Amino acid sequence: MSGGSNGPMAFIKSRARMYDPEKDEKVTFKDVAGAEEEKEDLEEVVDFLKNPKKYKDLGAKIPRGILMVGPPGTGKTLLARAVAGESNVPFFSISGSEFVEMFVGVGAARVRDLFKEAKEHAPSIIFIDEVDAIGKKRSPGIGGGHDEREQTLNQILTEMDGFDNETNVIILAATNRADVLDKALLRPGRFDRKVTIRLPHMEDRVKIFEVHSKNKPLDKDVDLRKIAAATVGFSGADIGNLLNEAAILAGRENVKLITHAILQKAFEKIAIGSTKKSHVLTRRERETTAYHEVGHAIVGKMLPNTDPVYKISMIPRGSTGGVTWFLPEKDTTYISKAKFLDQIAMGYGGRVAEEVFFGKENITTGASSDIENATEIARAMIMKYGFDDELGPENFASATLEGNHLGAEGGGKIFSEKTQEKIDEKVREILKKGYEKAREIIVKNKDLHEKITRHLLEVEELTQDEFDAFFEGMEGVPVKTIG
Repeated sequence: MSGGSNGPMAFIKSRARMYDPEKDEKVTFKDVAGAEEEKEDLEEVVDFLKNPKKYKDLGAKIPRGILMVGPPGTGKTLLARAVAGESNVPFFSISGSEFVEMFVGVGAARVRDLFKEAKEHAPSIIFIDEVDAIGKKRSPGIGGGHDEREQTLNQILTEMDGFDNETNVIILAATNRADVLDKALLRPGRFDRKVTIRLPHMEDRVKIFEVHSKNKPLDKDVDLRKIAAATVGFSGADIGNLLNEAAILAGRENVKLITHAILQKAFEKIAIGSTKKSHVLTRRERETTAYHEVGHAIVGKMLPNTDPVYKISMIPRGSTGGVTWFLPEKDTTYISKAKFLDQIAMGYGGRVAEEVFFGKENITTGASSDIENATEIARAMIMKYGFDDELGPENFASATLEGNHLGAEGGGKIFSEKTQEKIDEKVREILKKGYEKAREIIVKNKDLHEKITRHLLEVEELTQDEFDAFFEGMEGVPVKTIG
């Protein structure tokens, strides 16, 4: 959209970018891979814009604000543009942070200008990305920046309240933090409709890989389904980044096709960091790392509720000396108490291995993040998920669990000192049992542990198949497959 003149009035002009369906490249739902349920929810918005009379004749009041909630990179902006494309209407796009300036009143003026322009081009869509930048819960504050944000928010609410059934403008807003939004934004007549944009599941990831790989020369050995199975938790943007990284790696290796091995390298680089070949470990550090990582892998392998081992590596990556990488067998929505307990035991596998093979006096700091993670899981089990029989299904957590900061939002304890002591006691009990479970498995499989570790010291990395081969013929070993 035009930025207006270069005079003083340009400062208060809206910075929104306008996409004209007659002039700009049109995006439709066909351009959005996966997200079938989300597209189905947004089809209703398309119908509002295409057939407003149908709803007016029925006496229905068309929703004016639709809040799109989801993690970064899940395609909220693309979906919003697709709604405009399907509706064949102009699309005004702006980030919440672009409204606010250090000068009081500029944000509100930009809101007025944006809504004025959208009405002039009605039917149309206004898309506000990162709406939480201006729509956070209001509280007493000091400084002009706070006043400016509040004035901007108030102007948006005023504009939305001024809509009537003849105003064919719909506002889509996106955020990954719906919990921090001011309640006034969510009142009826404002953003009272919510569409949740989730991370893509397995089949959606396959479709996204297919879309992003269209312009890339893939070798015939590439199995996109296998890579999609490994990328649980990846957003659409993450997948696009992975394929771009693979193309860059192929270029650096001077090959004309992207092979499956190159895709795996790109995946590992993004997920756990680049290898640090210049970081040379001493002989003792190499041995400690190998025993530590195999400890995680063996405990994880022998427990029924942990994910399969994807790779064991003693090559330094990022800030770690080594890594044992577990990947889910499938996409899951919930985590059971049994899985949490097994994750804690698996997390202690590295520390226990150091103690069993090198003695208590020679344990290292290598388990610090494992201990931190185990403690966070145990504390969440008691405080957030109500997994303790004695304390009961009660939530003791504040808005976030950060170490020992257990006060309610706004300050002050939300439970007694006696309850705090009981929580700490229960957390220690869970952690102790997890450590003992890990120790039992390590001691019972000490010879096998030694054998796998010696092989790892020779080859430096083990894949899932190479690791699983050590367990062939053993009874009582859970069978696990990725994807």
